[in-house]
Amino acid sequence: MKKIVSIILSFILLLSCSKKETSKNSITVMVPDWAVPTDEMLKYFEKETGIKVNMNILAWDSIKDKVVIAAVGGLAAADVVEVDWSWVGEFYNADLLEPIEIDEEEIKAMPPISAFIKDEKVLALPYANGVRLGFYNKEHFNKAGIDKVPETWSDVYDAAKKIKEAGITKYPFSMPLNADENCTTSLMWLTFSLYGKVFNDDGTLYKEGMLGALKFVNKMLNEDNLIDPAATMSTGLDAYRKINNGEASFIVGPTSFVSRITDPRESTVIGQVYPVLMPGSNSTSPKAWSQVEGIGVLKLSKNKESAMKFVRWYNSPKTQKELNYANNTMPTRLNVIQELIDEGKLQNAEVILEESKLIGEQFPGGIPSYYSEMSAAIYNAANKMALKFQTPEEAFNEMDTKIKEIISKNK
Repeated sequence: MKKIVSIILSFILLLSCSKKETSKNSITVMVPDWAVPTDEMLKYFEKETGIKVNMNILAWDSIKDKVVIAAVGGLAAADVVEVDWSWVGEFYNADLLEPIEIDEEEIKAMPPISAFIKDEKVLALPYANGVRLGFYNKEHFNKAGIDKVPETWSDVYDAAKKIKEAGITKYPFSMPLNADENCTTSLMWLTFSLYGKVFNDDGTLYKEGMLGALKFVNKMLNEDNLIDPAATMSTGLDAYRKINNGEASFIVGPTSFVSRITDPRESTVIGQVYPVLMPGSNSTSPKAWSQVEGIGVLKLSKNKESAMKFVRWYNSPKTQKELNYANNTMPTRLNVIQELIDEGKLQNAEVILEESKLIGEQFPGGIPSYYSEMSAAIYNAANKMALKFQTPEEAFNEMDTKIKEIISKNK
């Protein structure tokens, strides 16, 4: 009931806002707090273009609802909006985004953009490189007598056991296992890196892969106590941050942690933690996956020309570099990452360039319009397993059954 009331109030607010006159020299940008440019950056953009930017900062998981609700009423929730990789199928199916003209050279310069291309149309430009990396605490490994960088998931498991047995830290491995999107994506990258495949050609789950990943997590969490049980209730960021305070010895996390682990504002283990290529089955994973974030222009915007100028400015090399300085946002352009490495701003970051070149597609037919429903089926079942309410087999059967129902409903 509360959600319905909230939706109605949001719609009324949007209606009232639409009655106000909009200026071609003013746009509204709706993004989460981590994507907000500094005041100085916005002043520079206004000075260069004459376009004033009004920032509408919302929680990440509220933005999609706002965009969809407004579109039902024929309104644009903003001129420029956050576009997460996981929303692309739904936004494309609803024809919400204005295609962006961009040449092949630009596309090659930023591999994560592939998530935003549907039917050869570029729907958004990426601003945050979401390719997943391993991060390991070298000091923890050395104290446990391990001098080898982990390359496989067996290496990670064996190291975690030795580190725990040596009393170096209680829970050496950390990953999100709460009933939310972070749990889904964690299982997906684990499956992808272990088995090279998450979904079958018809969109159903690849059983050997997902069940294998569930068994691996269950062993780490419920059999060997290598993962903090609090992971079943905490946020994804909380799970990742355990590498920054020395609680965890290994995580797979966002590329932003390449900056975070060397930032004294965020890390107490500077010089101890290093990024590494994603572990695989027999060696490092031959495939990478990017949970990239971007921004796009809504088709219902009345200021599309100005909005498009902002999107291009925001994605430009200069702005990507400044966003890294200000917010630790990891650029999507490989040449900008290289510049930050050459400047010494990013340390041990060559791994990002290597991993970015391996980016592949997990979804055979592209990101489906029903992704949100599918994700809920995965994380709810996985969380039940994590809480010991289900076995890995029962968790797989639950998510598999629900996903098949969702696919059938959306045919």
